[in-house]
Amino acid sequence: MEEVRASSLPSLIGLGTYTRLDHDRISGGEVVLPKSGLNLNVTLDAPLLYPKGWVQWGQASDQVEVAVAAEADVRRTIAVSTGRAYLTIITQKRLLETARIARDNAKSHYEFTHAQRMGGVGNRLDEARAAQEFTTDEVTLQNQHVALLKAREALGVLVAAPAPVDTADEGVPTQMPSFHDAMNEADHARADVVARRRAAKAADRTVDDAWADYLPYLNLIAFPFYQTPPTPTIPQTGWQAELVLTVPFYDGGLRYGLEHERAANAEEARLNAESTLRQARSDVRIAFEEMQREDIALDQANQSADFARRALNLANTAYRAGATTNLEVIDAERQARDAETQAAIAEDASREARLDLLAASGRFP
Repeated sequence: MEEVRASSLPSLIGLGTYTRLDHDRISGGEVVLPKSGLNLNVTLDAPLLYPKGWVQWGQASDQVEVAVAAEADVRRTIAVSTGRAYLTIITQKRLLETARIARDNAKSHYEFTHAQRMGGVGNRLDEARAAQEFTTDEVTLQNQHVALLKAREALGVLVAAPAPVDTADEGVPTQMPSFHDAMNEADHARADVVARRRAAKAADRTVDDAWADYLPYLNLIAFPFYQTPPTPTIPQTGWQAELVLTVPFYDGGLRYGLEHERAANAEEARLNAESTLRQARSDVRIAFEEMQREDIALDQANQSADFARRALNLANTAYRAGATTNLEVIDAERQARDAETQAAIAEDASREARLDLLAASGRFP
C-alpha cells in the first residue's frame, strides 16, 4: 500500500552537477561558458489531479485488509493442526496405558504358568504360549512409547518450542454450539470465509474504479536552482515551475484489457467466496453429525471394553481353578487389549469431532 501510495504523493529530489571543460568558452571577448561550473537544484513533483493514483491507493488499502484476513485464516489452519496434535498426545497416552495394562496382564499370566511348571503342575506349552503373548505385548508397549514421543515432538514444532511439549488437560469441551448457531457463525465468523469475502470485495472495487483510467491527470513540477559561476543563459539563482496536463486519448487498448482482466478476477474471487462458504456449511453439517455418532460409538466402545475386562477376569479365574486352558486366557487378553484400544480410538474420535465442529463454526481458534 505504501508503494502504491507513493505515486499519489509529492516527491522531492536534490541534484548536484559539477562540470569541468578543457578551457573557458569565449565569444566576443567574453566568457560564455566557464571551464568549471557547479549546478545545484531541487525538483518538486506534485500530482495535483491524479484520479488513477487515488483509486489505486484505495485498492491497495483493500489488499492490506485482505492480507490481514488471510493471516487470520493461516493462523486458524495452524491452530487446528496444533489442536489435532494436542489431541493425538492424549490418545497416545491412553493407548500407551492400554498397552502397559495388556503387558502387565500377560506378564502376570506368564509368571503364573512358569510357577506352575516349576511346581510340576504345569506344562511347557502353556508357558510358551504365555511367554509369546507377553513378549508381543512388550513390543506393542515400546512402539507406543515411540508414538507418544513423536506426537510430543510434533506439538513442540507447531508451538515453536525448543523441546517436546506434553499435554496437561485432558478434558473434553462440553459447551458446544447448537446446529443453528454453528451454521450462523460459519457464515459470518469463520476466518477463511471472511478472508474470501474480503478478497471478493476488493476485486469488485477494482472493477468499479475502472473509470479512473480514462481521466486526465495534472502535475506540478517546480525546482529552484543555484549556478556558479552564472552564465549568460543561467543566472546564479532562480526557479522554474510548470503545470503538466496529461490526457490519455488512446493507449492501444491497454485500459480495456485491464478492465476485462479485473472483471474476470472479480468473478473468480466471488466464486471462491461462494465455494468457501458452501464448504464451511458442509463442514458444520458433517462435524455436527460426526459428533453425535462418535459419542454413541464411544459409549458402546466403553461398554465393550468393560465386558472384555470382565471376560479376562473370568478367564483367569477359571484357568487358575483348572477349569480351562490358557488358550482362553490368551484370547481374553487379546480381546481386552483390542477393546481398550478401540475405546481409546473412539474417545479420540469424539474429541476430534468436537474440534471439527468448533473449527467449522469459526469458534476455534
